[in-house]
Amino acid sequence: MNAINELPQPRLQDEIHRVFALQQARKIELRQTTAEPRLEKLRRLRAAVIAHKAGIVAAAHADMRKQPVEALLGEIMPVTQGIDLALKHLKRWMRPQRVKTPINMLGTRGEVRYEPKGASLIIAPWNVPVFLSLVPLTSAIAAGCTAIIKPSEMTPALGAVIRNIVAETFDEAEVAVFEGGPEVATALLTLPFDHIFYTGGPEIGKVVMRAAAEHLTSVTLELGGKSPVIVDESADIEAAAERLVWGKLLNGGQICVAPDYVLVHESRKEELLGALGRQLKTHATGEAGKAPDLTRIVNGRHHARVQGLLDDAIARGARVVAGGQSDAADNFIAPTVLADVALDSRLMQEEIFGPLLPVLGYQDLNRALELINAKPKPLALYAFSRIKGNVERILRGTSAGGTTINHVMLHGLHPNLPFGGVNNSGIGKSGGFYGFQAFSNERAVLRQVSRISFTRWVMPPYSARLSRLMDRFVK
Repeated sequence: MNAINELPQPRLQDEIHRVFALQQARKIELRQTTAEPRLEKLRRLRAAVIAHKAGIVAAAHADMRKQPVEALLGEIMPVTQGIDLALKHLKRWMRPQRVKTPINMLGTRGEVRYEPKGASLIIAPWNVPVFLSLVPLTSAIAAGCTAIIKPSEMTPALGAVIRNIVAETFDEAEVAVFEGGPEVATALLTLPFDHIFYTGGPEIGKVVMRAAAEHLTSVTLELGGKSPVIVDESADIEAAAERLVWGKLLNGGQICVAPDYVLVHESRKEELLGALGRQLKTHATGEAGKAPDLTRIVNGRHHARVQGLLDDAIARGARVVAGGQSDAADNFIAPTVLADVALDSRLMQEEIFGPLLPVLGYQDLNRALELINAKPKPLALYAFSRIKGNVERILRGTSAGGTTINHVMLHGLHPNLPFGGVNNSGIGKSGGFYGFQAFSNERAVLRQVSRISFTRWVMPPYSARLSRLMDRFVK
């Protein structure tokens, strides 16, 4: 498995089919498992992640120049926190849930049982690959599923660490890793998995969903989109600027829930722009290509893409308020705040996934909501306000996968909240119980516990009296 990405195509197909067959056989056995063996696997996974902590930190630096704090915060902490939550609550999650008995079901007892869906595929992205491989894996193990993980080829050092953690911790009949490029993902997507968990962009999400449809496989799609920020006239501007800059500095802005553009009330626009500039001077230190604490763009292709967004915006009249420096040789783009950005610029049409932050003014909150609603539903939406009525208007007047008020991105780190998108930004939820639920089939079980059933009274021949009684009952 260590050299799977070097195998020729026919042998790659054979190896994928061999492992999938093993997992297909094992999933029947896992369906019988109680909580304790699943908990033991989660304990082993947690121990392996901690044992490889230094390796994860080193690999994150090798792939993206990520600093240790960001690797610990963005890659390791969500995994250990998610495992700890499952260790604490799995027995309760697995317990059958009794449901109320309506009058026409007297004599029965109903419950919902959570059974594993079976063989699962986890396709992880490059931006936080350990997080987005092992958190879904935690859910799959908790639910009693097997799993094949396909990490991104764009972060090979982190992919190798993921492979080593899995190989040291699990039998390949339960969990396996296949590295490589699109050809590996394509080969995996031809197989009849019971569930696919994909994290990435909407366009590839559609490819995954089409492949899943061939086998009527259920999917969890964590996608992306342009996550807006509203800063109203009542906002604490200094706090908003600090938190927005944090959201753009973390991982070089390469996070699916990073703030993508800001709509600020015109009365506070210049104040916010000034505060954002001061925050960047404080926290984004260093000249272009020299900033030691800033994660780099993942590769030259993505650097050119983000640079193209910046160049297009400036060509259309955007004003660089702070930042703007770039060094292609180092895959570096300085965190950059822009004003006077044209709505038809690429910066306002495409997901940025980089350290650029366009700031636009608005006069009327309704107009800001209209602008947001004219775009596909985002993965996240943020609002900075001290007016409860405005917050409610924003929540009721928009749709988004998740929302944080007076901060950014924190809802995605909360272990007891569902994480996921809506429509173009995703399908399904993950994290904690919601991740366990995603990899589980909610099986309805009804027991007839009384000798007498209401069906005795609704068997043919149907009398006029029975018709009148049914009519009355329905009303």
